Amino acid sequence: MPRPRALAALLAVAALLLAGCSVPAKHQSSPTATSGSSAAPSDVPAALAPFYTQTIEWKKCDEGQCGTLRVPVDYDDPSGPSMQLAVARHQASGDRIGSLLVNPGGPGGSGVDFVPQLAGQVTPKLLKAYDIVGFDPRGVQRSTPAVKCVGDAALDKLYAFDPDTSTDAGLQQMIDMTADFSVQCLKNTGSGLGHVDTVAAAKDLDVLRAAVGDDELHYLGFSYGTKLGATYAALFPQRSARLVLDGALDPTLTSDEVDQGQAAGFEGALRAYVKDCQGGSKCPLTGSVDDGMQQVRALLDRARANPLPTSSDRRLTQSLAFSGIAVALYSKSFWPTLTVALRAAIVSGNGTVLLALSDVYYDRDQSGHYTTNAMEAFRAINCLDQRSSDDFATMRAEAKQVEAVAPTVGQFFSYGGTSCADWAVPEVGGLKDYSAQGAPPILVVGTTNDPATPYAWAQSLATTLSSGVLLTYQGEGHTAYRKDNTCIAKVVDAFLVDGTVPADGTRC
Repeated sequence: MPRPRALAALLAVAALLLAGCSVPAKHQSSPTATSGSSAAPSDVPAALAPFYTQTIEWKKCDEGQCGTLRVPVDYDDPSGPSMQLAVARHQASGDRIGSLLVNPGGPGGSGVDFVPQLAGQVTPKLLKAYDIVGFDPRGVQRSTPAVKCVGDAALDKLYAFDPDTSTDAGLQQMIDMTADFSVQCLKNTGSGLGHVDTVAAAKDLDVLRAAVGDDELHYLGFSYGTKLGATYAALFPQRSARLVLDGALDPTLTSDEVDQGQAAGFEGALRAYVKDCQGGSKCPLTGSVDDGMQQVRALLDRARANPLPTSSDRRLTQSLAFSGIAVALYSKSFWPTLTVALRAAIVSGNGTVLLALSDVYYDRDQSGHYTTNAMEAFRAINCLDQRSSDDFATMRAEAKQVEAVAPTVGQFFSYGGTSCADWAVPEVGGLKDYSAQGAPPILVVGTTNDPATPYAWAQSLATTLSSGVLLTYQGEGHTAYRKDNTCIAKVVDAFLVDGTVPADGTRC
């Protein structure tokens, strides 16, 4: 299942990987500043007070300034073991309001990597007013312990695997693979694997808020980061200030509703791409839009029957082909590359470009190394948050519903119950109430043809939140806020910097 990710992070990583480079991770050692925490709130248990009153020692690093935050592994046992979260910041250039805590999505995206990426894509107005502060959530990348399951070769095999869902034996093989994978995750990560859930991460967000010296949270979350932000607001409505949730993932949705919504979202985005492609001279998709969709499906079926050769010793399987197509639907700027990839695959039978796009999706560099643990953390976090039924009959009935709304790509969003079946640690679950009663206005941003987080989710999240305000971008792609989207940027900046709340239902 494609993971919702922040567009800014996706494009930056894509550019680096296609250039054959990896994201820099070297930190220099000279300290430059410290940030003093606020006093622990009066409603914080005494055992948590040391976490809330800690000071971050900031040091120069490639991302700006970096530090670490200590949080309890288990908030029900704060005197027990702790873990270290990696933190980065880009300091405000003008009259500072405070810190804007950010999350790029995933789950599994690195907030440390995201800080310099976001700083290059937001407006000067925002950069003057806020320190941009990102963190690697528990289980992610530089935080310890980070989720680690298997090596590069095993990941290659896993991501290239084309499952057989037509037989019970095929479904059981998928479940067995998940169980084996999770055992390796537990072995290589340790007991922390059972504590990387979103509710715990939202509590970490409150500790970070205090550690940077803010009495209230200012927050900008993209994609999965909207779920994290909504969870924070539900837990700490009294400490929520200006929250922007862009590319909404409504935490009240079931896993099956998420699968069906994303299937429909990617089907719609693919149709928009096909229509646009057919207006050009080099498009390999002929006839009507429906004809073009059928040709894409035929390519996917062909890759399953006979994986396509590439310029490497790897072949393009159906699963890798779909990942390459899906990643290109996150932004219209990727559409020309997708046309090149489809032309090579359909006309010449060459899967090289689609494979390169798939590698962007999985954060795999040209040397064959996976540069982040994003996909492993993605699985681990989702399996703690929520699980679907792994009953074969139930999954097959749900698959029919998914493929009815997405006949071209629905198969890739079906049988989600196998993803967490027999997972090595128990489900944690979410909250019973996400209304965040008492929170100030929360700005929810939705894009009308967002493939990964469909617009309907932004509408539902704005309704779920008692103080939700919906801002709509009429367009393509995943998430909307960036400085080149001037209408959205103007409204979001006015909210974050000036405290101006737009009218509910404002459209750009």
